[in-house]
Amino acid sequence: MPLNVVLAEDSPLMRDGLVGVLTRFGHEVAAAVGDAEALTTAVRDHTPDIVVTDVRMPPDNTDDGLRAAVALRREHPGLPVLVLSQYIEQSYAAHLLDLGSDSGVGYLLKDRVSAVSEFVDAVTRVAAGATVVDPEVVRHLLNRRRDPLQRLTPREREVLALMAEGRTNTAIARELYVTEAAVNKHVSNILQKLDLHLDGQTHRRVLAVLTYLRA
Repeated sequence: MPLNVVLAEDSPLMRDGLVGVLTRFGHEVAAAVGDAEALTTAVRDHTPDIVVTDVRMPPDNTDDGLRAAVALRREHPGLPVLVLSQYIEQSYAAHLLDLGSDSGVGYLLKDRVSAVSEFVDAVTRVAAGATVVDPEVVRHLLNRRRDPLQRLTPREREVLALMAEGRTNTAIARELYVTEAAVNKHVSNILQKLDLHLDGQTHRRVLAVLTYLRA
């Protein structure tokens, strides 16, 4: 059965290729856009059967597409969403999948798109309500849930332990006999490795400490 698809991908070459694949298999691409804001507008305008979106695109060129997908799932709870990514964005992938218990959701690495039949099959299955997750994403999510602190270096663990004691970066620098700039870099690395993205609602430093205390 043909699907009505809204597609978001900032690379014109990749976008045109995905449109070509989907139409070749009989699906209709109602809108093919290049940024997260246009994606949100297109979904409201076209009420698609499924959204296929990249993770990284304008306006910030970080994880705008993925954040838009999560927001669209909240706004349209039954909307199937298939996310394509060059990289594994673990925290948002987990969040997206948590929203997918009652309708279709998928997370695929872009390498899978080269296997055209697998990609189109994933689109069809997600639109039908299935959950489709790249095996590599599953592996990373499982490792993350086992012990996220394993990704930290010994020095980063020291810094996190001092953060858990309520120390400021200045106090940590004095304790470890390093510069405050070095501590700032360690803290940034800790937040990145623990997949604590800035979303405007939570304090990442607190979440990092909670992760340490739960381990």
